[in-house]
Amino acid sequence: MRIATWNVNSLKARISRVEEWLAYAKPNVLCMQETKLADADFPSGAFESLGYDWVHHGDGRWNGVAILSNVGLDDATRGFADAEGEMLEPRSVTATCGGVRVTSVYVPNGRALDNDHYQFKLAWFKRLQGELVLNHTPDDPIAICGDFNVAPTDIDVWSTKFFEGSTHVSEPERAAMRELEDWGLVDVFRLKHPEPDLYTFWDYRGGDFHKHHGMRIDMIYVSKAIADRVSFAIVDRQARKGEKPSDHAPVICDLTL
Repeated sequence: MRIATWNVNSLKARISRVEEWLAYAKPNVLCMQETKLADADFPSGAFESLGYDWVHHGDGRWNGVAILSNVGLDDATRGFADAEGEMLEPRSVTATCGGVRVTSVYVPNGRALDNDHYQFKLAWFKRLQGELVLNHTPDDPIAICGDFNVAPTDIDVWSTKFFEGSTHVSEPERAAMRELEDWGLVDVFRLKHPEPDLYTFWDYRGGDFHKHHGMRIDMIYVSKAIADRVSFAIVDRQARKGEKPSDHAPVICDLTL
């Protein structure tokens, strides 16, 4: 089963790119983030014609998450249970696909270390961790995929000096990621590629993609129960090229059945 995650940075602007990518990458499950669509505007017909079931959670603003699946899509849930306030933002959606409980997440950016949004980001991580502990054990087949807006280690950024004192690399954010791993999640890309200088995001500005000034902030985490089934993982840099690309590249992993 091929699972992929991709922050598409506006599905309306990127729909033709996504359709093209689905045709050649052929994921069984695709988690998308930053669709920037309301549920009523989700292009369901385009994906149904390609053989995908879908669930979307969005309000038409800057967030929006979705899951596409051609191996079944059951028991879909949107967001956190009993959420209030900022936690209501459409940043997570979950469904069972091919026997795996899959969640697509778009973690808050944080903006700056002295910004209230940074505290919201840390609180959102705690809520994600709490939902994980409440609803699952590491023995369950789980995949949490998406834009985590955190570079877990120094080898996940092109320059530690450039990012010093900014979000995405602060110790509290990285500690939140380690807590997910300590619970029993495995970063499948690092499982297959321990080497540095491999990224998933490059800013549009300053020719960052061509300079390889990137960050690895998009992840596929799977539970230890299925980590030994991971046979392949890659970042598809080709999808960051060409006309009107997202500023993120898809991450792909294959699970043996």
